[in-house]
Amino acid sequence: MNKIHFIIEGVLAVCVLTLFILLFTLRPTNGGIAAGSAASATLGCTDAGAAATAVPIAYVNIDSVLVQYSFAQEANDKLMTKQEDARLKLNTKARTLQNEMADFQRKLENNAFLSRERAEQEQQRLIKKQQDLESLEAQLTQDLYTETQKLNLQLADSLMAFLNIYNADGRYQLILSNNAKDNVLMAEEQYDITPAVVEGLNARYKK
Repeated sequence: MNKIHFIIEGVLAVCVLTLFILLFTLRPTNGGIAAGSAASATLGCTDAGAAATAVPIAYVNIDSVLVQYSFAQEANDKLMTKQEDARLKLNTKARTLQNEMADFQRKLENNAFLSRERAEQEQQRLIKKQQDLESLEAQLTQDLYTETQKLNLQLADSLMAFLNIYNADGRYQLILSNNAKDNVLMAEEQYDITPAVVEGLNARYKK
């Protein structure tokens, strides 16, 4: 049974949306300054730091978005629930199989089987059951990975859709994603548009 590890965290420990780390650029659009300002006002975004921006560059802290964006929170909870359900299902089946294998070993040691053929049949049944359990583990792991990929794409699309509206006036030539200071080691506060992005994303999600 050492071959089977029924704790899926190892496979998907980073599955809680860590794939959602983006590096992208946004080009000015033809929406015009008025259109961009109107869109930001409609979505309830604050532009306090944008007016004082020295260069047309900004960044979004992805860690903060994942923690504060309602959709990201709900997606994370959904994945965790599925992961826990999968683990419970595997552990329950594994415990049953372990008991059956222990019972088989006791019978074998005590010559309880009526014939050698009967012992071999039981052994083959247990081997098949173990193989089925391994296949189930692989299937559940793949399902969780697929679900994670799907949710990450939805999050990325949601962020990009909002930023295209937020930057409709072309105020930023470059918008970076920052995760644990991987991309932006140091920057003035005015370049961090995370609060406005989170506010806008949540406003759109509520609607």
